Amino acid sequence: MISRTSWIRIALVALAAVALLAPTAAVGKKKKRSGPPKENSPLVIGHRGASGFLPEHTLQAYKLAILQGADYIEPDLVVTKDGVLIARHEPLLGTTDPTDRDSTNVADKAAFANAPYKSTETVDGVTVEGWYASNFTLAEIKTLGAKQTRGLRPTQFDGQFKIPTLQEIIRLVKNQSRTRGRKIGIYPETKHPTWHQEEDLALEGRLVSVLKKNGLNRRSARVFIQSFEQANLKQLNTMTPVRLVQLMDAFSTDDVTGLPTYEEPPFQRPWDWVVSERDDLYSYFATNAGLDEVKTYADGIGPWKTYIVPTTDGGGGAIKDPTDLIERAHARGLLVHTWTFRNDAFPTGYPGGPIDEYLKFYRLGIDGVFSDFPGTAVGARDIFRGL
Repeated sequence: MISRTSWIRIALVALAAVALLAPTAAVGKKKKRSGPPKENSPLVIGHRGASGFLPEHTLQAYKLAILQGADYIEPDLVVTKDGVLIARHEPLLGTTDPTDRDSTNVADKAAFANAPYKSTETVDGVTVEGWYASNFTLAEIKTLGAKQTRGLRPTQFDGQFKIPTLQEIIRLVKNQSRTRGRKIGIYPETKHPTWHQEEDLALEGRLVSVLKKNGLNRRSARVFIQSFEQANLKQLNTMTPVRLVQLMDAFSTDDVTGLPTYEEPPFQRPWDWVVSERDDLYSYFATNAGLDEVKTYADGIGPWKTYIVPTTDGGGGAIKDPTDLIERAHARGLLVHTWTFRNDAFPTGYPGGPIDEYLKFYRLGIDGVFSDFPGTAVGARDIFRGL
């Protein structure tokens, strides 16, 4: 007969054997870091919202982009005098391009006609007199109405829609994700980060703070942060695990080769490179060495379309043979998101119009496209997937 003490010993030995045979994950295993989310490919990003139809960077334009099927919406970010992130394409509340229309109705507001609201500022080497967001509190910004910036587009909504904060945009995206039953992302761009730092209105900490507040400061969040500058992306790489994208600008294209050209600032190089006296052009990012450098701090590149499909006449003419930029970026694990696709401004080299242009890039393996008309981009993607 086995004694009670012997039974206890047998039981302890059995438990020890089970523990040895059990997976070791339960004790001391490091928590696995979440990866990026599984997403549509290629992504369709609503460029400033559905800005082909409604005034850019408004909740209404963002919502319309979502209704048209955009996977992400893109808010460009600047900072108000009282430190709030708002969506504007530039700190200037008008335009720096004489061929464009003012982005707000600030010029119609007598209360803001003079200093301190109107001032002359030099942003990335370009000096312009006008109304800058950094001269306005959020309450003052909220008295303004957004306007359509590109000619020949609908203007009947000018002045009717307010300028949103980043927090309001995130709230919209979360609500629409629940309503539509699909996950929608945000793709903010830090506008002129060096200039904002010089104004004591740095973007980086404010952006990460808003992401944390909304549970989006994680690798698996549907968030990309993009910038034409490099230094602030390197800084953000130490502050947040969300995905980062290095933008690649240019001024125009060569009439013979169709490749990007760099005649004027600030289209030549990132402004932080100008400040640090680095001589490379944006085209450096398209080289193997440049791609290798981007890989150390970012997850992708955002080149102007002509880096991928060279196009004559400033980007609007005949198309040339594609480069191998997508292939070389993919070989390094980098995503490629390109810009900007427009139904009312596409290269003449596509006889089938905008759909042909999308299909060209989709067939080349692009990972994402920025579009003023996201519904067209989604429709072309459906065609592409059915071929």
